[in-house]
Amino acid sequence: MQLSILIVNYKSSRFISDCLHSADAALLANQQVEWIVIDNCSGDDSKSFLTTAFPFIKWVDMGYNAGFARANNAGMRLALGENILLLNPDTLLLPGSIEACLTRFKASDHVACGVQLVHKNLMPQFSGSYFMKGGINHLLPLPYWGGLLKQLAGFLKTEKPAIITATAEQNLDWISGAFLMVKKLAIENIGMMDEDFFLYGEEVEWCSRLRKLGTICIYGDIKIIHLIGETIKDATNAIDNSYTNLYDKKARQLILSNHVRIRKQYGIFWFLFQLLNYTWAIPFALIVSFFKHLLELKNPFLEFANIASLFRNVLEVWKLSFTIIANKKHFYKCI
Repeated sequence: MQLSILIVNYKSSRFISDCLHSADAALLANQQVEWIVIDNCSGDDSKSFLTTAFPFIKWVDMGYNAGFARANNAGMRLALGENILLLNPDTLLLPGSIEACLTRFKASDHVACGVQLVHKNLMPQFSGSYFMKGGINHLLPLPYWGGLLKQLAGFLKTEKPAIITATAEQNLDWISGAFLMVKKLAIENIGMMDEDFFLYGEEVEWCSRLRKLGTICIYGDIKIIHLIGETIKDATNAIDNSYTNLYDKKARQLILSNHVRIRKQYGIFWFLFQLLNYTWAIPFALIVSFFKHLLELKNPFLEFANIASLFRNVLEVWKLSFTIIANKKHFYKCI
């Protein structure tokens, strides 16, 4: 078996159907490729709908909403392929994309690879990134305080870590979990995903371990469509499908997972540095927004509801801070 393709399902069977319909007929019929769908207790007709339309699917029932890392790990334990592809439900495959990626990846020394993710209009989107010490780039979405830090980074001419448009083959530090291909031998060496994570940050932490084993790359000339954030937006009734909104329950999970990842990858100091910055940003945003809107002759309390939501989300991290600092095994699920 050359390739095992893992797709985690949580009430996203229609997205998965569209994804599989977008695949080349030859890929679907290839006996050297297996498709494994891991269901996070969707509680709907996902299994009958998908296995009827695509009888070659191997179906795994988790029995609870296990999140991304645990579900993919369950798929990896069953996978027979020499290479493993983590594929988001909300992706559409362009002709030959997986086949081309696999061919090039097998012939390389890389331990993991991704492709150029694009929007439906084929414009490029975030596909991977370089690490920034302590994960300080996670401070940039903070209201006002993040903007100030962004200006400081611009003044210091700090290079942006995110890869939006990749070159034909570009080495980097971590790859979006929407399309992440890994050699099984690498997984046997560094282990599977960290099951403390429910959602977000798990592929970043995993790639940090993979990087200790070898190189990771993006093939910028191979593309797939990623309907970014659509499945989680539907599942959580999120405000939007971005990863910069800090005010809803999806953001609560994102903030928590990012802090957990920073603790695991960079240690206690950087975890506390992040958490104190997030905490300080709340009164800073209250004061700045109040006077900003007052000077603009607008309601000075216009942003207070959002800032209150940010406070509740940061409070969730504080509640778990001793567990995070101690690096105890814990399932960090808050949505």
